[in-house]
Amino acid sequence: MQTPDPYQPPAPEEEDWLTAQPRPARSFDDLSRLGFQLTWVSGLVLAISAFTDWYVGSGPGPTTSVIGWHTGALGKLVFFIGLAVLALVILRESGIELPATVPESLVVIALGALSTVFVLIRLISVPDEFFGWRGRGIGIFISLLASLIVIVAGLLRAGEEM
Repeated sequence: MQTPDPYQPPAPEEEDWLTAQPRPARSFDDLSRLGFQLTWVSGLVLAISAFTDWYVGSGPGPTTSVIGWHTGALGKLVFFIGLAVLALVILRESGIELPATVPESLVVIALGALSTVFVLIRLISVPDEFFGWRGRGIGIFISLLASLIVIVAGLLRAGEEM
């Protein structure tokens, strides 16, 4: 009977640092495109959400609702802020840019913050003329979410500008 050969460990493999390394799933270019897409989508949703129900009430008759446009100046301002965000995107795509001293991402963040404040005012404080409408409709929450997404889109675009 022969004695078995002793176990030979495998030869150490050399690390080849010249080989291509796997790339991350998303690059920074993808995130900047995501920021641009989020900007125009959230601006469009914000503008349209001014025409959705913000207050809902029911009584002995049918259930009624009040759209954001009819809640006063703040509802109309939310619509125009959404249009301003869309106008920024359209101007950028057509080749017209803001001056270098005014970063576009900062303008988008400011518009998002302003619309968030307006929607929060209407969410907390129901106008006296709509006192019978105790419930909040889905539209005011869509407006709030769209306003917050405008801020996120501006932050993503700010990361791209740095």
